[in-house]
Formats: sequence, structure tokens, C-alpha cells
Amino acid sequence: MDFKHKSVLLEETIGNLNINPDGIYVDGTLGGGGHAYEVCRHLSEKGRFIGIDQDEAAIRAAGERLSEFKEKVTIVRDNYSNMKQVLHSLGIEKVDGIVLDLGVSSYQLDTADRGFSYMADAPLDMRMDQRQELTAKDIVNHYGEMQLYYIIKDFGEDKFAKNIAKHIVRARAEKEIETTGELSEIIKAAIPMKLRVVGGHPAKKTFQAIRIELNKELEVLKNSLDEMIESLNDGGRLCIITFHSLEDRLVKNSFRKNENPCTCPSDFPVCVCGNKSKGKVITRKPIIPSDEEIEENKRSKSSKLRVFERID
Repeated sequence: MDFKHKSVLLEETIGNLNINPDGIYVDGTLGGGGHAYEVCRHLSEKGRFIGIDQDEAAIRAAGERLSEFKEKVTIVRDNYSNMKQVLHSLGIEKVDGIVLDLGVSSYQLDTADRGFSYMADAPLDMRMDQRQELTAKDIVNHYGEMQLYYIIKDFGEDKFAKNIAKHIVRARAEKEIETTGELSEIIKAAIPMKLRVVGGHPAKKTFQAIRIELNKELEVLKNSLDEMIESLNDGGRLCIITFHSLEDRLVKNSFRKNENPCTCPSDFPVCVCGNKSKGKVITRKPIIPSDEEIEENKRSKSSKLRVFERID
């Protein structure tokens, strides 16, 4: 199966990167290379592009898609949380722009045996990086009931978290839960019948929660934001596309803190804490997809783009 992924908010992201043709740009979630291709098209012979992804299938697909740009492009299999080290190993200290698209790619969702989707019956996997040993199956079968409850409540924002956790623990006491189909049925049974028909698929939020926990998605994002801003040249921009409120909140708060890091009480006449602003938030409100884009690509519906510009 081809690695297909419709790049969300593509024009808006490329426009907000303010691409300098001779600059250096990084995509920390390379995926199928949709955003990357557009960035590379704007680069001159002097420009340089670095793509990072932890998914082997993405690396292969993006490598083919970007092959026409030859030595302008460097692709590295890693997690974007190691971006600073990756750049350092390439002899790069600062870059002119960074893109992150935090959605699960269409390829990952549509490749049943990756176990990301509740729509197909497949082994419970959900690993973004298949070199990792822990899988979704381990979480579902070995986390305690309270652990499961907190994950589903916090990362899935599901009001039936308590009941879902209870049902999972009860089901696995009889036999190990091995597939997405089994888990999906267990979740369905934990949600009152009359509420199953509204608000999308009943398993959606729990699957999201398990995926976030397994791949440490919020942790990685939280720990990387300041470092990415530090890695930008003066005028360089960081564009981040999120797909749920938890990620969006992290990005919004981090951008705000980097714009105004002063910790002095508001009644102090002058700042004495010494924290200096790293730049400015370009998007006071997040950019969201147009009705046309949502119509064309249903998966773009919950996406939000936020942009930060580094000012030295």
C-alpha cells in the first residue's frame, strides 16, 4: 500500500513559514512528505531541507516523493524530540523554519495491521516507531484499572472513562484482549446504548488515548517546544498543526510563555526577573481548515495551525 496522506492546512502552513529560498527547513513529522514537497519546491540551489520521522514506511515514501530535489534533502529516522541532536550531527545549529503535523497519517490509519484504527480488526499495535517494544496490547492487558481510567479520561477526554476501564479489566480477566475489534466491542458495551449513536464512533476517544500514552505524544511535544524555538534563526518560524485540544493547549501555552516569559508580579513597574522574550505569536487565534478542505478531507476537521516567529 502506498503511503498516502493528504496534507492538512497545506497552503496556510507554507504561507506562514515565510520561506527564504536559501534557508534551512525542518519537518519533524515527515509522513508522506506532503508539506515537505511544497517546502522543497520553494527552495533555491542553496536551500536545504531536513525531514525527520520515526516511521520506516514514512521514510521510504517520503524518500521517493522528494527524490527529485536530490542533495537538497536529508531524511533521518528519529523522533522529532531529538531534533537538536539530529541537526547538530548534520553540522546545523539554527534553521529558518520548522513544521510539525501531529496527526496520525492516513497511511497509518488505513494500514489495518498497524492497529491504529477501530474500523478494522487487527492486532493491537499502534506503535509510531515499530522498533519500540511496548504495544497497545501491553497497555490494554497490563495497566491497572486506575491507570486505564486516567489515560482514557485525560488523553481521550471521554466521560465514560471509568466504565470503559472497568469493562476492559473485566474482559481481560477472561481472556487476553488481542485485537482492535475485540477492544472496540468491549468499549461499545461500556457506553449506554442511546449515547452510542451520537458523537462519532464509541471507541474513537479510547483509541486516541491509548495511542497518545503508548507513543508518549504529549510528553514528546511538551519537552520539545522550547528547544525548537531555540533552534530558529532570527525571523524563523515554527508552524504546528494539532488535532485535539490537549496538544493545542500545550502549543498555545508554550508560544504565549515564549512571547512573554516575565514572571514578575503585574504591579512591578519594571521587569526584574530577567526573562527575555523569544519572539512573537503570529496566530492570536489558530488557523482552521476551510469548509472546502473539510469536505474534501474529513480528517482535517479538528486541525488547528499555530505559528510562532523567533525574534532575537
